[in-house]
Amino acid sequence: MMGAVHLLPGTTFSNVAERGDYQAEGKACMTLAEIEAWLAGEIIGPYHADIHRGLGIPPATAWDEAVERRTELMRLPADPAAFLFDFLPCEVRAVTREGIELFNTHYWDDALSCHYTRPGGKLPVRWDPRDLSRIWLELPDGDHLEVPYRDLRRPAITRWEQLEAQRTLRERGRGAVNEQLIFDAVETQRFIVAEAARKTKAARLAMQRTATALADAQRVRAAKHSDLPKRAQPAPVSGQCPPPAPPLGDLPFLVDEKRG
Repeated sequence: MMGAVHLLPGTTFSNVAERGDYQAEGKACMTLAEIEAWLAGEIIGPYHADIHRGLGIPPATAWDEAVERRTELMRLPADPAAFLFDFLPCEVRAVTREGIELFNTHYWDDALSCHYTRPGGKLPVRWDPRDLSRIWLELPDGDHLEVPYRDLRRPAITRWEQLEAQRTLRERGRGAVNEQLIFDAVETQRFIVAEAARKTKAARLAMQRTATALADAQRVRAAKHSDLPKRAQPAPVSGQCPPPAPPLGDLPFLVDEKRG
């Protein structure tokens, strides 16, 4: 598998000595989505069809034989949505009349009024780093309540964008980082990345990372939508960058292009 990966243009090889003077960045030509599709095809096709050195037979054959030997049905998650939640990051937060605050962003749903926590009390909150436009409150009975932004006009952003926005704001001397400043910074960063996408590899990768993460989160959410409680409509999700921001000279914060 790794040998096949190293045959792709842009490989960094296994070590510096093997790489030599090969210009990996200049040879790279695939986006993250394309490399994911290639890797899935490699696993499904050649890897499972070829003789495995440890098994002595193709992995696909080993799987079929193991399934035939089973005396009970294949075990699958009883609740696919709950299965997904088990793999999402978790924080504990208080539920108040202001809703839930996570990463300097407020979330609200009318159903939260039935789940206010006592002073000092907190409940688990699941969140998807690919799309922070909604979170899931884990209730005492094990169910999950989907909670969108309190301000539904805000765009979906990734955790990486949110962290970069906070870093940029703090470097610019804005110690009191708040929700509006974060979303303003993300909008500015997206504009800068879009403008630079034709010029630098790092900017292209940053834009691809955001678009892919948001698209993946939207696809997963759509697949399990019927298993989740019906809530208020979320802010629109798009893999595209937002409309041009105000002139750069009027903005109080800019992305550090050397690190962006």
